[in-house]
Amino acid sequence: MLNRLLITGAAGRVAGLVTPRLGAFYAALRLSDLTRPETMPEGADFVPCDLQDFESVKSLVEGCDGIVHLGGVAEEDAFGAILGANIEGVHNLYEAARLCGRPRIIFASSNHVVGFYRQDQRLDSHVLPRPDSLYGASKVFGETIADLYYRKFGIETAILRIGSCFEAPVDRRMLATWFSADDFARLIERVFAVHRLGCPVIYGVSDNDGVWWDNAAASYLGWAPQDSSRQFAALFADERLAADDPRALYQGGLFTKASNHGEQS
Repeated sequence: MLNRLLITGAAGRVAGLVTPRLGAFYAALRLSDLTRPETMPEGADFVPCDLQDFESVKSLVEGCDGIVHLGGVAEEDAFGAILGANIEGVHNLYEAARLCGRPRIIFASSNHVVGFYRQDQRLDSHVLPRPDSLYGASKVFGETIADLYYRKFGIETAILRIGSCFEAPVDRRMLATWFSADDFARLIERVFAVHRLGCPVIYGVSDNDGVWWDNAAASYLGWAPQDSSRQFAALFADERLAADDPRALYQGGLFTKASNHGEQS
């Protein structure tokens, strides 16, 4: 059991799905975001924090022995917004962790780190990044910070390239990328339960038909997804896309379109 688990980005959509499913494998739960989540688990405490404010981040991390880092900009945006939340913010989190007992971390990366691979390519955890957006590139930075702080300071991190964590897929592409909240919660428990974690790259995806990603390198965690998007396949049976439509061509879908690019701020 963890003493205190910290979840950043706690007011966001993904945290809202996953937090209620985490059960009681922690003694205390600390939630943080710029604004208070609409619902709070019983006994949890809320600490507002701007990830760009290092002293606030340091106070937030102090006393925590586990962190699920969901905070930051979660979609394509202007570079200035991404720079503060996803670049400076992730560095602040890891530097605070270094100074505050080196807690184990789950870093919420994204499938958009590899978004410019084609959908007919199956990827393992060792492929080079091909980000499809400024957002995806910021997650590449976060992955390298996690690796640096593991090798140099021993902070263990599960680098989690989340597919599409929704209650249900919303389009045909998500039949391959869907990551159920229950599978996510089960993975979180395994990451904090194993004796030695290291710094693995894990694709956050359920047991879907035609999945593009291979998690064999992380099999030592003892986690295997139990849910599948196949139950939703009939919803998109009539969806037809041109062969050159990015939603049918690239793993990152619409993020690869030139028109989907953050404007300089």
